Amino acid sequence: MSSSNGNDNHAYGESIGRVEIDEHEFRHPLVKEVCRLITYRSAWNPRLEGYLRYLLRRLKPPHVCAVLRSQEDERIALNFFYWADRQWRYKHNAIVYYTLLDVLSKTKLCQGAKRILKLMMRRGIKCSPEAFGYVMVSYSRAGMLRHAMQVLTVMQKAGVEPNLSICNTAIYVLVKGSKLEKALRFLNRMELVGIKPNVVTYNCLIKGYCDLNRVEDALELITEMPSKGCPPDKVSYYTVMTFLCKEKRIEEVKLLMEKMVVNSELIPDQVTYDTLIHTLSKHGHADDALAYLREAEDKGFHIDKVGYSAVVNSFCKKGKIDETKSLVNEMYSKGCIPDVVTYTAIIDGFCRMGKIDEAKKMLQQMYKHRCKPNTVSYTALLNGLCHNGKSLEAREMLNVSEEHWWTPNAISYSVVMHGFRREGNLSAACDLVREMVGKGFFPTPVEINLLIQSLCQNQEVVGAKRFLEECLNKGCAINVVNFTTVIHGFCQIGDLEAALSVLEDMYLINKHPDVVTFTTLFDALGRKGRLDEAAELITKMLGKGLDPTPVTYRTVIHHYCKWERVDDMLKLLEKMLVRKPLRTLYNQVIEKLCALGKPEEAEKLLGKVLRTASNLDANTCHVLIESYLTKGLPLSANRVASRMFSRNLVPDLKLCQRVSKKLMSDGKLVEADNLMLQLVERGIQQNETNL
Repeated sequence: MSSSNGNDNHAYGESIGRVEIDEHEFRHPLVKEVCRLITYRSAWNPRLEGYLRYLLRRLKPPHVCAVLRSQEDERIALNFFYWADRQWRYKHNAIVYYTLLDVLSKTKLCQGAKRILKLMMRRGIKCSPEAFGYVMVSYSRAGMLRHAMQVLTVMQKAGVEPNLSICNTAIYVLVKGSKLEKALRFLNRMELVGIKPNVVTYNCLIKGYCDLNRVEDALELITEMPSKGCPPDKVSYYTVMTFLCKEKRIEEVKLLMEKMVVNSELIPDQVTYDTLIHTLSKHGHADDALAYLREAEDKGFHIDKVGYSAVVNSFCKKGKIDETKSLVNEMYSKGCIPDVVTYTAIIDGFCRMGKIDEAKKMLQQMYKHRCKPNTVSYTALLNGLCHNGKSLEAREMLNVSEEHWWTPNAISYSVVMHGFRREGNLSAACDLVREMVGKGFFPTPVEINLLIQSLCQNQEVVGAKRFLEECLNKGCAINVVNFTTVIHGFCQIGDLEAALSVLEDMYLINKHPDVVTFTTLFDALGRKGRLDEAAELITKMLGKGLDPTPVTYRTVIHHYCKWERVDDMLKLLEKMLVRKPLRTLYNQVIEKLCALGKPEEAEKLLGKVLRTASNLDANTCHVLIESYLTKGLPLSANRVASRMFSRNLVPDLKLCQRVSKKLMSDGKLVEADNLMLQLVERGIQQNETNL
């Protein structure tokens, strides 16, 4: 696909929609070699890049498309496209753009898809409605429904007329976004401009109804479709059947099958039964799935080992091993030899029930019937061993894997690592991670964090930090949560200097702490009374644009109130409020001061609470009144009640009665009478009496 080929877009069709690449293109030596070189991208040098550049100029457009579709990570495909686009004497053909848009439409990489579309428009490459549809679907997958629908406006501005394909895509996007009513309105507008819906349009709407549990509406639409000049197809019925299978409404499935035959003259076929068997099995209805399997065979349909395996797997998950064995024996008797998927499902079922010996026997039976277990089979057994406290045996299985001609993968190692972690054998778990990384399998940040947490809970925080550093140095994906877990571990054992040192390490390697990190450190410093240092951390956090959470506010309030530094606390809280307002802030401060036996300090802030005079504020006032009563200060409690009345808040009757009683015992008869009189004036006393 050199520059001479770049202008031959007409050779691949004037209007390009979905680009299909022949299988032989993927097997082409040039395609395989380019894909191999792409995997070395991180270690590229001028020689390798020059070689790739040489190969690129010899690739035809379908070969480039095959390279893009061959990438497991779509981001790599996008980066290769950009790299190739920058090369001298090379120009992408139109089908390459369409192929990449198709690839990206299956991902959430909507910004990349949008950039490719803009590039096409800027370079004068003819954009069909399908090109815009690919971008819409990508936005939809990313959950950006509004942006997805805005693509239609972009298309209109580009002067591209909508067709049925793009309209169906829009309806699909709206349905996926749970906007069925908007999809129905779009259908009406589509018909007004003369675009007639087809069976795909209606099937999208049927799916939308089912997703919202409106199966009656879906059935009504199926009934109306013939009158609209578009009779339903089997997919229309399968969509509703799938929903009914999930809900285990089996009788309704049977009725719908009859309706499919009578009303639409669509005869249930192999696909119909396969759909029912697999859907019922997937959702745990093994008995019903088996009933349809029997019905299909009675009607002369051949159910292959994939169908049997689905039912077997469903029985295994329900722990019905006897039924599983019986079904497997039946498979043998019918010449339908179980494959590795079926056996693996049985092994997993035995392991779930704790029958490890039975699972091992099944593994041996696989060899006996010349069905070689794969990595998934062995990993299922490893998982069973680890969940039954036999992680050492699982570890030995990993050690001898080469002798049994199977290769552990990342999941295999993770299963055993978590087994050791659950059993408290943290040293063995860490060793396994090191071996795992050495073989090119990297644990996820979540897995690393679970192990770090376990080490910290075992008071091995220094070891946790060392383990984190090892993972980082070996190229594992480490995130802020991993560092925060280590910081929390040091805080728990009271080693604040080590915790602060980890924070500095984060800055050095450009791992930015988040609000949880700062809150954790503030809490630890606050417990030690080092509030000035703690306040500096919060100020630094705000300066980095991080919003304090309710937990951050509670932590600040707790420690400042505990150390009786209310004025300093209020100054810091004002800074925090500028960044992130909190409606209940002063309520929390008052209630915390009351809990610490400092109602006088709390009352100073009462004016800030009574600005809104809500039910929440009334509860805070009640806490303050209760605190004054506990300290034997009924006059102060009465003062708070009076302030409530002035803001049209009525204090609790029983609480006021207690205040009045205490005032009377202290000889404050006038104040006691006035308090109860204010309640009577508001009808409270009378209502209570009526009760």
